[in-house]
Amino acid sequence: MFVQILGDRIIDFSGIKTFYVSEAVYKKISYKEKAAGILAVASPNILELETLKLKKNPLLVVLEAVEKPGNLGAIVRSAYAAGVDAIIINDEQTDIYNPNVVRASEGLIFRLPVIVASRENTINFLKKNKIKILAAALVGAKNYVEVNYQEASAILLGTEATGLSSEWLTKVDEIIKIPMKAGIDSLNVSVSAAILIFEAWKQRDFS
Repeated sequence: MFVQILGDRIIDFSGIKTFYVSEAVYKKISYKEKAAGILAVASPNILELETLKLKKNPLLVVLEAVEKPGNLGAIVRSAYAAGVDAIIINDEQTDIYNPNVVRASEGLIFRLPVIVASRENTINFLKKNKIKILAAALVGAKNYVEVNYQEASAILLGTEATGLSSEWLTKVDEIIKIPMKAGIDSLNVSVSAAILIFEAWKQRDFS
């Protein structure tokens, strides 16, 4: 048995290929300044839309071209906290396993299904499964609290800079907005996501 004592913990590395490196090399390959002294290399868990198992009344989040890893991680954390079933990403702009995504999500990126898919496949998937598409946009005509989230729904958000693509906006069931004071043109996308996700959870009686 090969073990490593790390602080007050003993970690068993039996059956795992291990390498020792110098402190200089470790600092070069480590992302954090005060890392624990152990790094792991693993294959990512690639999920597909076709294999996503939906419950009877799912709540999904769809993100188009979200760029900042911290925002994606924060959305994952909020989504997991409110019982979202999965996140679907179109036009991927950042690695979903970027260290900042992992950190901002508190590691929940490994517990909530996050799927990268094309816009076309996502639209077809949602339509096929009769999931209502609710798109957040500045041009939205309906206040987000006036929308029914109690049936199968997908909350759709785009980038802070350009919002959602025209291809998406022509395919949605409702365009909704978060009211803001005059002079404010947008919120951080992770903040917007949290507001909408928790409104949906509230309407579902926090269950």
